[in-house]
Amino acid sequence: MSVSRVPINLLEEVEIIARAAGAAIMAVYAGDFSTQEKEDKLPLTDADTAAHKIIIQRLGQLRPILPVLSEEAVGDFSGADHSGRYWLVDPLDGTKEFIKRNGEFTVNIALIENGRSILGVVYAPVLNVTYLAAEGLGAFKAGADGIYTAIGVAEHQEGTSWRVVASRSHAEDSLAAFLQQLGSYELVSMGSSLKFCLVAEGVADIYPRMGPTSLWDTSAAQCIVEQAGGRVIQWTGEPLSYLNPHTVLNPFFLVHGRSAVNWAEVIRGLSQTPV
Repeated sequence: MSVSRVPINLLEEVEIIARAAGAAIMAVYAGDFSTQEKEDKLPLTDADTAAHKIIIQRLGQLRPILPVLSEEAVGDFSGADHSGRYWLVDPLDGTKEFIKRNGEFTVNIALIENGRSILGVVYAPVLNVTYLAAEGLGAFKAGADGIYTAIGVAEHQEGTSWRVVASRSHAEDSLAAFLQQLGSYELVSMGSSLKFCLVAEGVADIYPRMGPTSLWDTSAAQCIVEQAGGRVIQWTGEPLSYLNPHTVLNPFFLVHGRSAVNWAEVIRGLSQTPV
């Protein structure tokens, strides 16, 4: 399972796992559910737990068996295997959106190898849409019919408004400073890793994030963006990395498609320290 040949059947198997977790989430979503608060003050529902259990069980049936870092069981993770591989999972990305019942939440599963996301699946249960990608295969979107349609980032045309997507539940004071540098722009708010996916399929041009995120929030969707022809860069201009999974917080980052802009220069003057 090297970076040059991720088999298509592995991508399909991970999508099936994500959809199974999504079905468990929707079973909770359809009724009354309780909400707890984790040690980090983030919300936790029965849906998070149910999805986590399914994903852990099903990933354990794949070969080779790899370590799993899940948001809901960080303490169970001992590190990557001898080849630098591990699964990185957010069983329910967008728990706040789940609680609000606005449908903007996802199941995120990524395969990491030597710090890079080489396979990513993002499933949106309410929309019944999957975004998925793997190195050597490309990036795709699949609806209820299960048919894979290739997707790609847009190329921004000079003189047109930037289509910017931003977090719905996490307001960022630094975002205003970034937007001032763009000129004309249109802003759309969206929850969970769907923001990445809008850039990947060419619906949005950029997604700047100047607020806290964790590795499991970004890894699956980063693979999709990169395989769709875009980039996910830190304020240094380097790609987001998953080489040190024990440091779970990401730095600030920018997701972008194609354009004539040197984004590393644009963001160089802005803070890169997470708040």
